[in-house]
Amino acid sequence: MTEDDRPNFDAYQSKAQMTISDHISLVVFDMAGTTLVDKGEIEDCFLEACRRTGLDVSRDRINAMMGWSKIVVFQTFWKEHLGEGAPELEGSVKESYDLFRELLEDFYRTQPLQPTDGAVDTINWLRSNGVKVVLNTGFYRVVTDIILSRLDWDKGLNADRVSTGDSFIDMSIASDEVEKGRPYPFMIRKAMAQFGIADSKRVIKIGDTPVDLEEGRQANCLLSLAVTNGSHTEAELAPLDNDGLLPSMSNLRPFLEKKFAHVVA
Repeated sequence: MTEDDRPNFDAYQSKAQMTISDHISLVVFDMAGTTLVDKGEIEDCFLEACRRTGLDVSRDRINAMMGWSKIVVFQTFWKEHLGEGAPELEGSVKESYDLFRELLEDFYRTQPLQPTDGAVDTINWLRSNGVKVVLNTGFYRVVTDIILSRLDWDKGLNADRVSTGDSFIDMSIASDEVEKGRPYPFMIRKAMAQFGIADSKRVIKIGDTPVDLEEGRQANCLLSLAVTNGSHTEAELAPLDNDGLLPSMSNLRPFLEKKFAHVVA
């Protein structure tokens, strides 16, 4: 056996020691429906706000816009109802949105909240392997902070909602903190900039809505994934452009380990 024929044990050892962070630097998770259990309560708040302010909108129409910035949803509904440029448009949007905020904040302040199946373990696994974890959302900052506080996910975050070291997540971003919310890529780009990640192909996005999948695509992420136990079913998400549909957050770790088959950590 020549020297060239001998096994390269150094290369084998290097390969065996690779972890998930050799492939990805950041995972951006949606909140309601993805990491936070959502049983349709957000749609209920939308429906009630619409009903009480004179908007006739179906639950299916609302569900189709889940994940969008909430004020954009009402802007869309009222433009459809009144027409672009209607003099009463701005006031109608404000009335509906203000009522929605009141209903939504009351719900999240008073009702039991819980993480989705596998969310905590998956986030802990990623961070223990050197991957940054960011939560982003179509919610505005006030209600986002209510949720983080109720779940104790705000511990160790500074005033900019970035980890100071001892925290559950690395960062939280709300839709009213960027130029435009989903499906635009600005929240993902903000997270990348925060952690000095220049290559979007080291980023994974996972949510539970069509707009989450589109956000991942617009940000040119390595993978744009969705869980099917949130606001949309597998049948609803399957026709859309995606890199994988998972039954729950519990399936993300085995999915990634299979995707990067030589990862052993």
